[in-house]
Amino acid sequence: MGEEMTTGLTRRQLGTRTLALGGALALTPFPAGPAVAAPAASSHPTLRHGSPERAGLLPAHLRQLVADAERFLGPSPKYPWYAGAVLLAGRGGVVALHEPIGMAVRYAAYDEKTDTGVEFPAGEQIPMTEDTVFDLASVSKLFTSILAVQQIERGTLELEATVASYLPDFAGGGKQDITVRQLLTHTSGFRAWIPLYNAPTYEEKLQLIWNEAPIDPPGTAYLYSDLNLISLQLVLEKITARTLDALLHDEITAPLGMHRTRFNPPASWKPRIAATEDARKPWSGLDRGLVWGEVHDENAFSFGGVAGHAGVFSNAWDLAVLGRTLLNGGRYGRERILRPESVELMFTDFNTAFPGDEHGLGFELYQHWYMGAMATPRTAGHTGFTGTSLVLDPTTDSFLVVLGNSVHPVRSWRSGSAPRVAAANNLARAVPVRPAQGRTAWYSGMASATTATLTLPALDTSLGGARLRCALWWDTEPRADALVLESSADGGDTWQPVPFTTARHGEEPEAHPAGLATGWSGRVWHRLTADLPPTPRLTLRWRYTTDRLYVGRGAYVDALRAEAGDTVLFDEARPADAARITATGWTASAD
Repeated sequence: MGEEMTTGLTRRQLGTRTLALGGALALTPFPAGPAVAAPAASSHPTLRHGSPERAGLLPAHLRQLVADAERFLGPSPKYPWYAGAVLLAGRGGVVALHEPIGMAVRYAAYDEKTDTGVEFPAGEQIPMTEDTVFDLASVSKLFTSILAVQQIERGTLELEATVASYLPDFAGGGKQDITVRQLLTHTSGFRAWIPLYNAPTYEEKLQLIWNEAPIDPPGTAYLYSDLNLISLQLVLEKITARTLDALLHDEITAPLGMHRTRFNPPASWKPRIAATEDARKPWSGLDRGLVWGEVHDENAFSFGGVAGHAGVFSNAWDLAVLGRTLLNGGRYGRERILRPESVELMFTDFNTAFPGDEHGLGFELYQHWYMGAMATPRTAGHTGFTGTSLVLDPTTDSFLVVLGNSVHPVRSWRSGSAPRVAAANNLARAVPVRPAQGRTAWYSGMASATTATLTLPALDTSLGGARLRCALWWDTEPRADALVLESSADGGDTWQPVPFTTARHGEEPEAHPAGLATGWSGRVWHRLTADLPPTPRLTLRWRYTTDRLYVGRGAYVDALRAEAGDTVLFDEARPADAARITATGWTASAD
């Protein structure tokens, strides 16, 4: 089921609306520093449990990840966001956090008259365990996408071919020009979904798809749609003469040893599966009662539990194996399911015409609304309506799995992605940093709706030719959050932006004429230079401002030095000068 189905909002808008209302948790900012490169390891590591230190992660922030997740077991803001969850986080080949919280099965039903959950007796409730299996909902789309990219590798499927060239009936309704790539990137023009479950037979469901007309010309707009991956499933089954569940087993789960990942789990798995919703009309399309051990999505259920957009069940470890495989370039141990160049396509933005809706083949990219501070232009992931998510950050070689049963007992109790954002922020912060020079660097923090300032003492630049030099690192929510270098010649009554230039090793310098840095800087230190205006008393400050929604990893400043010719006006390396820096919201961080 698409994340936007119940509201008509896009996935990004749904998350934005919830955090704009306050979400469930106001996170306390932590002192932090810039991310360093992933720890040295095998180029194709397999997973093992290990300590945070072994993973190159800071344990305090992993502990905070769990503490924050547990807070969403309570009102978020009115009801629990989930009855329980399994959290898994790691880096390289080490799973440093694998923690179950709450209950896998808590409610027998939902009472719509009182808007309360009817709990099972205490002895019949089932706690979460590390191995609890979840209905992944739309995270299933990743498996369908991988299967499609495999066929592209093998030459049986062409990325730019029309879908109708494989399925002639698909051309109905004016869909003759929709391509395979447009299905994978949600640019086909399909509307978000249609109630296929109302069609009584399989053939009639297909006829609804054949007759469906695009609401936008193909390739002209982004709109997340379940119909894209359902259509891709039909293509895959046609060109391989195998069903999607057989493809999943033969091409992904069996080679990778993902023994708890499949469509239609057997009845023997039920005690180890997290329950979902008391599905009844009008909030559900079908009257089914408590859904537990069967797919929650109505359309997938009507397809017999096997669908391209939903229906896969899995646990946290198996999803981590899948994530590790992709971070390894398609290989896990001795098994390879994709070539490195194919994985690259899944992590490359094909939607450059639609800023904010970055998308690789199957994977969403750079989505702060659930990736939080893990988001980079190459961070890949997906969420599922039932409360599931997977986030992969190649920059730091880290991975995060958050599996929750957030529609248990009813879908209306939760909205947005605040727990996913909180978990991702904490994992991003757990990646340690090293100052550019010395033992500490100034760090802006990761608080939302905040202005943090770092101010130098007044300098005499009246002789002219003064210049500021420092090291700078920034990673902010693009356009929404910004770091500005400003100066004042009147004691702080008015401030003007100071243009500056940044340079990183091996690249051409970049001018910042507005004195502003925002978005992605590669998570590496940059050398900054800025010409300073001549005045007897010039005050310089860094101002970092965030909106009330999402944040990036933050901003860092180190090795501040101002000079005019051979005269040093300020040098942070001198203790007396450093003591005169005024920090509001910034902290000195060693990691």
